[in-house]
Amino acid sequence: MGQKMSLQSQLNIEELNKGLEKLTPNQIIEWIFDLKKKTILTTNFRPYEVAILHLVSKENPSIKTIWCDTGYNTPQTYKHAEELIKELDLNIYLYVPKQTVAHRNSVLGIPSIEDKNHVLFTEQVKLEPFKRAMSEHQPEIWFTNLRKGQTSFRDNIGVLSFSKDGILKVSPFYHWSDEDLNKYLEEHKLPNEFKYFDPTKVESNRECGLHI
Repeated sequence: MGQKMSLQSQLNIEELNKGLEKLTPNQIIEWIFDLKKKTILTTNFRPYEVAILHLVSKENPSIKTIWCDTGYNTPQTYKHAEELIKELDLNIYLYVPKQTVAHRNSVLGIPSIEDKNHVLFTEQVKLEPFKRAMSEHQPEIWFTNLRKGQTSFRDNIGVLSFSKDGILKVSPFYHWSDEDLNKYLEEHKLPNEFKYFDPTKVESNRECGLHI
């Protein structure tokens, strides 16, 4: 924890974010790896995730890639995930909820966001597996694919931000639009998949809970 706090105290992310606006995602990733810190990549294989998976793993093929699978992904997402894991040779570490979907369906179902059980549901399918992954791997830096325009929260964080646990979150494609990413995917002949489902969110622009 001391290392994470020292990293947080050493970096002026407000100033760094101004400078990083001028760099390409590839330059941002190279700079992060030059810091020589314990770094991971997280993914849920949602649309456009392939861009960061491709760019980061190309720079560092052995990087640990954390996949917290809620168990509610679409068949298309699972097929897409398996394709990318194989094609990009990802170093995947899979984390799943402690309860099966069948078990949870029989006692809880999928609560609406107004339901008092929604907090428990989110904790079970998303937060607990993620906390377990972070506890086991103890990263100092965390690559993620947050982008400006996704949620009101994400509109105000920049390329760099800190998690509540002091982990430096890096979003290399933060300033990129869907159109920019489409060009990147086309240039590198990378597949995309839009049939994605997050059981903890009703609207696509609602924050998922991991990043607040």
